[in-house]
Amino acid sequence: QVQVVESGGGSAQAGGSLTLLCTVFGTTFSIDDIVWYRQTPGKYRELVAAATSRGDLDYGDFVKGRATISRDNGKNMVVLQMNSLKPEDTGVYYCNAAGVRDYSGAYMMGDYWGQGTQVTVSS
Repeated sequence: QVQVVESGGGSAQAGGSLTLLCTVFGTTFSIDDIVWYRQTPGKYRELVAAATSRGDLDYGDFVKGRATISRDNGKNMVVLQMNSLKPEDTGVYYCNAAGVRDYSGAYMMGDYWGQGTQVTVSS
């Protein structure tokens, strides 16, 4: 069983910072990608930042230069640091674990999402 747990959301003033933490629990051998998405009012869910097990990083255009994602493969954890927050960053942030393998090396069939954490940025 795989469980994705997010923490660290909350409220901030525009220009401030927040740190979001995502940890994947369960008997997993490896996880290809751990990805932060967000759902903002009136928009589709969009990718915020991603970290692969090989160390590749990717960011949505709207956070480039304002966010840093880091990953600890040993702890199956990623940390997303967001700076220079804007009111339009307000939304629910979700963590997703993709390409999860068990100890036989087989990919586990599942779409693993956390429950989401609210980020509210006031002007």
